[in-house]
Amino acid sequence: MALPDLTLSLQFGRFDGVAEHRAALPRHFVRRCMRHALDADAEITVRIVDAEEGQALNRDYRGRDYATNVLTFDYATEPVVMADLVLCAPVVAAEAKQLGKPLAAHYAHLLVHGTLHAQGWDHETSEADADAMEARETAILAGLGEPDPYADPRA
Repeated sequence: MALPDLTLSLQFGRFDGVAEHRAALPRHFVRRCMRHALDADAEITVRIVDAEEGQALNRDYRGRDYATNVLTFDYATEPVVMADLVLCAPVVAAEAKQLGKPLAAHYAHLLVHGTLHAQGWDHETSEADADAMEARETAILAGLGEPDPYADPRA
């Protein structure tokens, strides 16, 4: 079965430590993670930002005044998925360290997570929806050879 097509724009803001994030996110890796999470062709921009930009976007668009790991802006078009994913590098790095996971593995999870959001998946609507989304993420990541994002790697 062929994977959906993905037109990808991958952008990196200017921030301290950007080289580490570029190294963890080669274009082919980003495309692979996202295409496995897609159910339809897509045009998606992925932007890696600093904490200041991440916080401003979260505050301005979600009313939450803090930097979060991933924001998904879904433009609800069919049959092509159109979206922007914004990943906050310092938050992703801190979470990866706290979870004891390689940076690339945590990015893989968040890319899949954000891509699912772009297609209407939502973990904040109900516990059942959260369970379904987590199961879908885990299955996609397993297919990519990535670990279960909800398992503690230190256990």
